[in-house]
Amino acid sequence: MEYRSPHVKMRDVSRIYDALEVGIIITTGGGIIIWGNRYYSQLAQFDIRDYFGHNVREISRREDVILPTMNYIIDIVLKTKQQQTEIVRYRTEDYVLTTATPIFNANNEIDYIIYSITNYSELMRLREKVSESGMRVLALENHLRNLQVETEIGKQIIITSKEMYNIYGKALRLASTSVSVMLTGESGTGKDVLAKFIHQSSSRKGQNFIHVNMAAIPKPLFESELFGYTPGSFTGAARQGKEGLVQLANGGTLFLDEIGELPLDIQAKLLQVIQNKEVRAIGAVSPTPVDFRIICATNRDLRQMVEDHTFRLDLYHRLNAVELNIPPLRERRDDILPLATFFLNHFNEQNHTNKYLTASVLHLFANYSWPGNVRELQHVIEGAVALCPNDAITLDQLPMEFHILGQKALLTSASHADGLTLKQAVEQLETQMIETALQSSSSAAEAAEKLGIDASTLSKKRKRYGL
Repeated sequence: MEYRSPHVKMRDVSRIYDALEVGIIITTGGGIIIWGNRYYSQLAQFDIRDYFGHNVREISRREDVILPTMNYIIDIVLKTKQQQTEIVRYRTEDYVLTTATPIFNANNEIDYIIYSITNYSELMRLREKVSESGMRVLALENHLRNLQVETEIGKQIIITSKEMYNIYGKALRLASTSVSVMLTGESGTGKDVLAKFIHQSSSRKGQNFIHVNMAAIPKPLFESELFGYTPGSFTGAARQGKEGLVQLANGGTLFLDEIGELPLDIQAKLLQVIQNKEVRAIGAVSPTPVDFRIICATNRDLRQMVEDHTFRLDLYHRLNAVELNIPPLRERRDDILPLATFFLNHFNEQNHTNKYLTASVLHLFANYSWPGNVRELQHVIEGAVALCPNDAITLDQLPMEFHILGQKALLTSASHADGLTLKQAVEQLETQMIETALQSSSSAAEAAEKLGIDASTLSKKRKRYGL
C-alpha cells in the first residue's frame, strides 16, 4: 500500500494560526497587510482585519504605537534584508516584543514579511510571579528550617538574631554526621551550649557528653586526666587506677573546650588516639578501642599558633574539618533583651522572687558592648536579682560600668537634642533624671533627696511631666 503524506488545507492554516497565543501579521514585500491572526487583535485591542490591504506602517500612525526609533521596523528589514526585533509600546500601555522576518523568493527578493508579536509586559508579569513564588518558597524553607531549629533547641537556648539561626541551622545539619567540628569565638559567647546542642541533635544523644575544660587542668595532669592510668602506674596514682575522659566519651561526644591550652606533647598523643581510634592509658600494655565524636572550642587563633609552632598542623586539620564561628553579643544585639529576660526568669524562679528590669536598665543593656558576652549578661542579671531590695531592678543594682554608661547616655541625650529649644532639652533631661531617681528609690522623698530638691518641687515636676 502506497503511503501518502498528509497535508494541511490552506483554509485551515488561518484556523491553526488563530489558535496560537502569539500575534502574527503577514505583509507583502512592500508592507501591505494580507493577513493577521485573532490573538494579535486581542493583544492590540483593535481588529487587525480592518487593516487588511493597508500598509503596515499605518498601524503605528493610527493606533498610537510608540516605536523605539524614528524608523519603522519594516524599513530596516528592507534595507538590511535581515530579521529585526524591537520592543514597542501599544496604547494598552503594554510593551510588546515584535520580530519581523523576511521571506525570500528564488531571486533573493523579499516576497513576504512575517511579524510575530509577543506581549513582553505579560512575560515580565509572569516572571515576577515566578520570582515571587521562588521568594515564597525560599522564605518557607527558611521558616521551616527555623522551626526545626526552634524545635530542636528547646526552651533552654535563646536565639533571635539571623546570624545565630544560621549557625544553629548548620549545627543541626552537622549533627547527623560524624565530622569533627571546631567552635570559635570570644569567651562567653556560648560555644559550650552549641556543642551540647550538636550532641543532643545527633544519634549519640543517649550516650555521654564529656566536657573537658583544658584551661582548668594543671599541665602535669593532662595525660592522666585525658587518657587515664592503670593501678600503681606512678607515684600518687589511685590504687584502683583511673579511666580517662577519652574512654568515658566512648560511644558519645568528647568536647575539648579551650583546645589551644593543650601542650604539644599531649597534642601528639591525642592525634594518635583520633587516627587509630584507640587509647592507651598510662601504664597499660595494650590500647583500648574507643569511638567518639569530637568537638573542640577555642577563643584563640589556632592558625597563628600553628605558624608559631605551638599547635600541630596535622592535629589542627583533624579537629577543624568544619568551623563554626559564634559572633560576640555586641554583633547580635537582637539576642540581648531576650537573653536578659530568660536569665531574669531563671533566677526569679531559682530565688522565688518577682524582680523585673526597668526601662532604663533595658535601654542600657541594649547599648552596652558586653565584652564578656552571654556569660557576663548572665552574671549581671544574677547579681542584680540578688542585690535588688525591691522588685524593680534599677541602675543602682548594676556594676559600675553601667553607671558610667548611664551618665554618658544622659549627656548624649542632652547634647544631641537636634531641633529642640533649650527649654525642651532641659525638660527632656529633667524627665529622664526624675524617672531614674524614682525607679531607684523606695519613696518619692528618697528620690527628691537624690535629685537635690525638696519633695514638693518633685511633686510639681512629676505632675507637670505626667510621671
